[in-house]
Amino acid sequence: MATGAAAGRASVRPVDRNGAAPRGSARSKSVAPRRPPSPARARNPAADHDGAADLCRVRVAVRIRPKNSDELAQGADFDTCVELQPECKKLKLKKNNWASESYQFDEIFTENASQKRIYQVVAKPVVESVLEGYNGTVMAYGQTGTGKTYTVGQLGKEDPSERGIMVRALEHILSSISLETDSVSVSYLQLYLESVQDLLAPEKTNIPIVEDPKSGEVSLPGAAIVEIKDLEHVFQLLQIGETNRHAANTKMNTESSRSHAILIIYVQRSVRLKEEESTSTYPSVPEHIIPDDLPLVLKSKLLIVDLAGSERIDKSGSEGHMIEEAKFINLSLSSLGKCINALAENSSHIPTRDSKLTRMLRDSFGGTARTSLVVTVGPSVRHYSETSSTILFGQRAMKIVNTIRLKEEVDYESLYKKVESEVDHLTSEIERQQKLKHDEKIQLEERLKESETFLNDLRMTSGMQIENLQKEKHQFEYAIKRLMHELEEKEHQNKVLSERITHLETSLNEKKQQQLEIFSSKKILAETSKGHERKMGELVKQIEDERSRSANMKSHFNMLQQQLSDAQNSAQLQENTACELKRELSKITKEFTSQVHSLEEKISQLISEKDLIYEKLISAQEKVQHETRHRESLEAEALRLKRSWTDNCVEESKTSCGMVRSGSGFGSEALMSKSGKLKESLSSQRGIISKILEEVGLTNVLALLKSKELEVQIHAVKTVANLAAQDINQERIVQEGGLDALLSLLETSESTTIHRATAVAIANLAMNVSNQGLIMSKGAVRLLANIASKTDDPQTMRIVAGAIANLCGNEKLHVMLKRDGGIKALLGMFETGHNDVIAQIARGLANFAKCESRVTSQGHRKGKSLLVEDGVLTWIAVNSTMFSPSTRRHIELAFCHLAQNEENSRDIIVTGGIKELLRISRESSSDDAKKLAKKALNSNPAFFKEIQ
Repeated sequence: MATGAAAGRASVRPVDRNGAAPRGSARSKSVAPRRPPSPARARNPAADHDGAADLCRVRVAVRIRPKNSDELAQGADFDTCVELQPECKKLKLKKNNWASESYQFDEIFTENASQKRIYQVVAKPVVESVLEGYNGTVMAYGQTGTGKTYTVGQLGKEDPSERGIMVRALEHILSSISLETDSVSVSYLQLYLESVQDLLAPEKTNIPIVEDPKSGEVSLPGAAIVEIKDLEHVFQLLQIGETNRHAANTKMNTESSRSHAILIIYVQRSVRLKEEESTSTYPSVPEHIIPDDLPLVLKSKLLIVDLAGSERIDKSGSEGHMIEEAKFINLSLSSLGKCINALAENSSHIPTRDSKLTRMLRDSFGGTARTSLVVTVGPSVRHYSETSSTILFGQRAMKIVNTIRLKEEVDYESLYKKVESEVDHLTSEIERQQKLKHDEKIQLEERLKESETFLNDLRMTSGMQIENLQKEKHQFEYAIKRLMHELEEKEHQNKVLSERITHLETSLNEKKQQQLEIFSSKKILAETSKGHERKMGELVKQIEDERSRSANMKSHFNMLQQQLSDAQNSAQLQENTACELKRELSKITKEFTSQVHSLEEKISQLISEKDLIYEKLISAQEKVQHETRHRESLEAEALRLKRSWTDNCVEESKTSCGMVRSGSGFGSEALMSKSGKLKESLSSQRGIISKILEEVGLTNVLALLKSKELEVQIHAVKTVANLAAQDINQERIVQEGGLDALLSLLETSESTTIHRATAVAIANLAMNVSNQGLIMSKGAVRLLANIASKTDDPQTMRIVAGAIANLCGNEKLHVMLKRDGGIKALLGMFETGHNDVIAQIARGLANFAKCESRVTSQGHRKGKSLLVEDGVLTWIAVNSTMFSPSTRRHIELAFCHLAQNEENSRDIIVTGGIKELLRISRESSSDDAKKLAKKALNSNPAFFKEIQ
């Protein structure tokens, strides 16, 4: 008997298919609320031991989401596919104006239904059942963006009316129990990429799912279980879980949940079993041995599940890692649907092991829990298929009948202590009454034996629990071994990574050695320059010494003159001495005069040499400045001539051949004369630059790039840019470190002029295919894109766009161009609205698309175009007819080359590209564009189908 009590009890109550009590019962038919067990409530213990249980159907309610901003913007054009009949609890799903289907549900909620009413109808009966000792589940299912998380997980800390089912359920439970004798604790988990993760302890990932082989109950060992004390604690825990949950921005929902969230609420309540129940349960045990009321514990749990929404990639716009997330979400929802179908059809096999989601919800569908399901749908006819699938899911779920069981256990620990004290008391009574009558002694011995029997039964039950604990221990040991094996695999992976890091460090050291060699050569050049400066300083110092020596000689001469005047005053007394002094004075004067003359000649010679050197430096500087001004004027003239030549070409293409023969002679002569002048000026400019290069040397010119004076840097970088325009100089500039110096100047300088001139130099170097790979590897495109994002100067943007356009013509650099932001930089410079900038952008896109189309047609590359991934198709569709004919031809060629790749077909159709291809095939001024457009339209089945 004791063993039967230890096995637990299941109360038997007849329940109809809708989960409500019969009419004769004191319960409401629609909600069927339950009250906590009390001593006054009579139960049938015999039925408990038979293992009987209640039958309860899954209840399903439908909630429709209000129109969102996009649907409201359609106004009268918005077409809905859902018609609600809440008074009849019916929903009509309209496929079109003449075909519709009606569905019956347990409850229908309009878009104006409050959160409070949702909780009272859907969740409150389940929560009350959990308070009585039964397991329960409340779950939200539906398409992404239809309000599942709002219905279930909305916190509503500021506005209580906005609170979702999670907060309201915990608030209800806390208000219905006594924390002195009862306890409430929660676990908050998410199923992300088929891995169970703890939202309250993010470091716990890949939590195992364990099923009891006897009872079939599912547990999650290792998940954090936090005991709840008050509502503020509830808000803190739910906020932590919401922060750690994976979410992303999609076209369907700005905060789309990327995982299934499961809140598990554990409720434990203490109750007492009345004396008449205990005696009927244990009839062979004397009444004075069993206490007046047995200590019972009601253990139940409530699962509140916020499923991630099912989605279609083409509608949600998911890409990259989000596609992988969507795949796992849809797979788990598909597994859940299969289980629902099998349960609804009473199949012999339920595939609950296909997914971790179905394993965790095993008790919710076809198990022992009371389950309520709220399905959320949207009103738009655009999502008719998703809405229909959601409605059918709810219809199948309504066919499932769960067998709910009361989770009631005896508090064996307190009962054992009471029985043990009673045994001790009986033993002492036997010792004190040994001399009583024989019949009393026999009666006491019988009572003692019965008590020992009851105690043995309890010990057997404890032994069974110990065996279960040992089994769990073995499971934990197996899990530890598996984790150790995974740890060894991770260590092996780390070892491989460390080897790769060592290889990378070796290559890095080699590159550093190369940089040190370059730095040493630069240092030698700097030391040579310092040597020249040191010699100049020594010459200046010698001049200063000669001047000081001349001043000393003059002072000595003045002193001698003073002595002479003194000697003349005493000439009368010492004539002989005076004569001698005169002779000495004349001799010294001659020597001094000759020395002074020689020093003056040396000084004048040094001054003349210094003036000559200074004049040469000034003339060279003036020459450089003159050549710079001359080059800038030539650039302006060339740009003006290029624009006028482009406009003339456009005008001439529109005129007829007769007009050209009859009246265009003067214009041609003028254009030829301007072109001739431009060629002459450019040739003279190149000659001057070559002459400067011969006189100064390329090494010295590159050294001036590091000057601290801004004007010197500007002249130097302009000179390098002109040198780079000639093929013969490009290799020398790169070999002698010119490219590194230009990139360093581009990164550190803040001058717009230097930015523009440096971009010109890099663009000229990029004309040579052999230099393009080196330019890309040194991060030039990243620096150019950064300059383009910061400057407002159209000329600088034009040059930057031209440099990137030159690199777009090399298909080997396309991936690096996209990675370093080259394509996005081109599209970003379109905002300037400057025709020359836009022309370079169009040229770059045409180069990129042409090379990419070539390698794709040759089979060297597969997949969608890199330009499509950066949004170029949308840009082309909007701007294909807005610019000059030459720019438009480039844009049309780029679009037609993209259309040759069948992987781009879907994106071209979505952006309206079919109309653009038809327009190009008929109206384009470029024959190449027309041929490519017709080829794409005729060879691509998707385009042909779309046209028809």
